[in-house]
Amino acid sequence: MEAGSNGEEPTSWEELYNINLVPSELFVKFRKEIEGYRVGVNLEFYNAPINEYQAKLVLKPLAHDRRWKFIYEPLHHDVRLLSKKIPITKFLNLQVGVGHSFQLHATGWKWKLTTCLGGDGVSRIRNKTTLGLCPGIDFRFGWRADYVFPEITGAMGTGEPLFNMNSGRLQASLDRIETIYTHTS
Repeated sequence: MEAGSNGEEPTSWEELYNINLVPSELFVKFRKEIEGYRVGVNLEFYNAPINEYQAKLVLKPLAHDRRWKFIYEPLHHDVRLLSKKIPITKFLNLQVGVGHSFQLHATGWKWKLTTCLGGDGVSRIRNKTTLGLCPGIDFRFGWRADYVFPEITGAMGTGEPLFNMNSGRLQASLDRIETIYTHTS
């Protein structure tokens, strides 16, 4: 089996394969569609690493090619205007934004490159899956999986083992659950 991060062999299958179904983020989103725009109230609850709560007011166009969204965080007194995620390649996106903090009296801009693939020396998949319960009520699950594929190798006459097996690793988790209520006119 593959050596652990500290050079020791894993002692159990639980160290090699771990699936965590306790989400660290719970979101409740209320949306109203008004004349080509979506107005939303997001209530966001975080339980790891510390318990935190955020509320956001969100405004964005309903058009399929929408290019922006406006976010106001009343608890932090922050205002942001974010671009849509702009695809650079099939798996790489760029998002830019400008914001103002009324508490800090500061204005600035940010950019972010994101992908659903990649990790630190490990392959990673990050994704969101949406399940429509009924018209106007959706559940969205944000999940990730870090993995190393199993590998079987062998050799003869080279001083390496005749048969060697790396059982691989899987660390999967359900990171976020969102409940989305949408009211259309």
